[in-house]
Amino acid sequence: MKVVYHHRFKEIYADDPAAAAGRMESILREVTNRFELVTPNAATVDDIRLVHSDEHIKYIRNMGLTYDIALLSAGGAIKASELAMDGEPAFGLIRPPGHHASRDRCWGFCFFNNMAISITKLKTEGKIERALILDIDLHFGDGTDNIFRGVPEVVYFHPEGAYREEFVASISRSLANAKADIIAVSAGFDRHEHDWGELLKTEDYETIGRLVKESAQSICQGRRYAVLEGGYNHNVLGKNVVALLQGMS
Repeated sequence: MKVVYHHRFKEIYADDPAAAAGRMESILREVTNRFELVTPNAATVDDIRLVHSDEHIKYIRNMGLTYDIALLSAGGAIKASELAMDGEPAFGLIRPPGHHASRDRCWGFCFFNNMAISITKLKTEGKIERALILDIDLHFGDGTDNIFRGVPEVVYFHPEGAYREEFVASISRSLANAKADIIAVSAGFDRHEHDWGELLKTEDYETIGRLVKESAQSICQGRRYAVLEGGYNHNVLGKNVVALLQGMS
């Protein structure tokens, strides 16, 4: 398992919880001595155009620093997807997140849809035909759903459940029926019992990661990667990320 990270992700690019000081550091403390760090390049404008309109790109460009970091975040997702295609499971330790970014609009601390860009780039380059996106964030990724609605080759699945066992079981059922050339995880950690969602325990993330690994090994030669979405309690965030990565490794 490799972790895709750039030192610029520590920069405070906006006034929101995803950009809060200490968020990246809380994860880096846990992953640095466990996993190899890989530095990405920024996405190009042509990469962003695979998913977003020129009007939306111009709107984000006018945000200055946020635009620069958002390009780098999309580049981190692309790098993670490329590593996965080469047989190396990967995690994009990136920000800003992306799953609330649609073609022409965005909200919820997101600017460009990192996951959608990385999957669409793989499809455009002919590297995959089908993909499964598992979004374990507390919030529904309306941007990802909007972008791939009407694209039958890409399945977006956002599990729900009032109980942690029910939530994990729904993931297991979805993965059991998956048909994909790659499995990608929009990895939000705000469902944790000590975060906004107050549901999952840390060990549940390891179980989810293991389910992803086993499914990927069964259906798509082990190709799997994840990118960071939500998760805002710095006291537990790093441990939850490590749990997921250990399961996926």
